[in-house]
Amino acid sequence: MSPATAIRSRRELAHRISGGIEVTLYWRADDNSTSIEVWQPASDERLAFVVSSEDALEAFHHPFAHLPTTFGRRSPTRESGVRR
Repeated sequence: MSPATAIRSRRELAHRISGGIEVTLYWRADDNSTSIEVWQPASDERLAFVVSSEDALEAFHHPFAHLPTTFGRRSPTRESGVRR
């Protein structure tokens, strides 16, 4: 599937604007995945990431707490039950 087709196949589930940042929650029917897109119009910076369907609504409300890391794990603040 091309990137353009993937974008067309997604559905917007929720959208909000807060503090000059727009957050959108998307769902794709072809693979049943959910994703978050964060956009700051003032700088035209955009980031997007896949999130589990179980975490989708929470990630929509708190997207920066759900950002993936380079190791594929969430930030330590999200790993509340892990002891180090």
